[in-house]
Amino acid sequence: MIPFKRMNPRHIPALGGSSNLKEFPVKGKSRRRSATQARREQQLLEKIHLNAAGIDIGSESHWVAVPEDRDPQPVREFKSFTHDLHRLADWLEACGIDTVAMESTGVYWIPLYEILEARGIEVLLVNAHHIKGVPGRKSDILDCQWLQQLHTFGLLRGSFRPDAPIAALRSLVRHRDQLVEAASSYVLRMQKAMVLMNLPLHNVITDLTGKTGIAIVRDIVAGQTDPATLARHRHPRCKATEAEIAASLTGHYRKEHVFVLRQALELYDVYQEKIRTCDEQIEAHLRALEATCESPGTLPSPPQRASRRRDNEPQFEIRSPLFILCGGVDLSELPGIGPYGALKLIAEIGLDMRRWATENHFAAWLTLAPRNRITGGKLLSSRTQPSANRAAKIFRMAAMSLWRSDHALGAFYRRLAARIGKAKAITATARKLALLAYRMLRDRMPYRERSTADYDEQQRSRILRGLRKRAASLGFELVDTSTGLVM
Repeated sequence: MIPFKRMNPRHIPALGGSSNLKEFPVKGKSRRRSATQARREQQLLEKIHLNAAGIDIGSESHWVAVPEDRDPQPVREFKSFTHDLHRLADWLEACGIDTVAMESTGVYWIPLYEILEARGIEVLLVNAHHIKGVPGRKSDILDCQWLQQLHTFGLLRGSFRPDAPIAALRSLVRHRDQLVEAASSYVLRMQKAMVLMNLPLHNVITDLTGKTGIAIVRDIVAGQTDPATLARHRHPRCKATEAEIAASLTGHYRKEHVFVLRQALELYDVYQEKIRTCDEQIEAHLRALEATCESPGTLPSPPQRASRRRDNEPQFEIRSPLFILCGGVDLSELPGIGPYGALKLIAEIGLDMRRWATENHFAAWLTLAPRNRITGGKLLSSRTQPSANRAAKIFRMAAMSLWRSDHALGAFYRRLAARIGKAKAITATARKLALLAYRMLRDRMPYRERSTADYDEQQRSRILRGLRKRAASLGFELVDTSTGLVM
């Protein structure tokens, strides 16, 4: 613990304002608002969290502030070593702290978060963008004091973090995505090495790592350079003929490029093995979570539109454990989601929808809701907030896949894309998908699929309803020309 000199309260900026003096007109004259008056105005706010602390997280040390009446030294610094983190938690318990607000960048907050959560202390991870604009705080000491002060008055909101079992699943799923991304980079290196040898195989086959492509690459690495012999690896389902494949494999097999191709292939195989090991770990974790839940019934048969499992997706059964975890609903039934998409979605948002008050709060957290900027009663902008939310990315990718689908959401996407553009249509469709997922998990309500014809009929009824109101307001009636009846 590093000694800390207690600060003068006058040097701490007042809540909701600045430490600078401001002028207010009174009867034609101006007077200055003193710091004492500012502190009196501050007392008008109600203190909500009386046992609150603030922590500013750093890579080497953490600054912690507690209420001034809890300890003679209310601000302390603790190193980031594990035994120091436990001393920090002991000190917070000794001071009677039951809720903590912490500000951090990167992942330095996770070890302390887990320790405090295990001690039963409520932890709020605060977005630094919400408080960074407050002036007068230029040191870590003032940052932790300011966090403690804001949290005392209930002015901070914590970021979402799922429960510990789902957080572990999220770490595994995210790690798997990183492995797939790393493996894809070596596929590009193999393709580049073949292009340098003037072997444009990627122009005649769809996937270099498919059955035809990977067999040819392995044969080249083994020393085979005859195009006709290499072309015999053609799979029967391959659209290109052996003659086309042989023509693409006629080039200059230079030793240095073959060496690069060999090493890229070896590293690609290493990552494929790591992906299979990660899949085994994910499956074991899913089975462990499934064992803690009661069976909600029989898993329904997969939808008829279920597509073939992609090469980068896990090879184990995903729908069955997710059906049990979700309490009898199958998120893979949602258009564009699929079993692997449902797994990634559960890993990001968890299973407890009570973390969001309403479905609109859920859409806002996903940054799929308009961010209205209104001043003076005038709407300046309604653009959605930029975000790297992984769950929102899943919904957006699912919405993009509905362009040619025969679903109500596909018809909705096409109608909006023709009117306001594809970008906004993707966001609106992704929001609808998010609300469906929220309702399924909250109400344990199965998804009921609607076709394009159902959506078109609903739109026709809506248009007719509007036309009737418009005609009535003008003193007319709608008449069906085929029957002559009033509509």
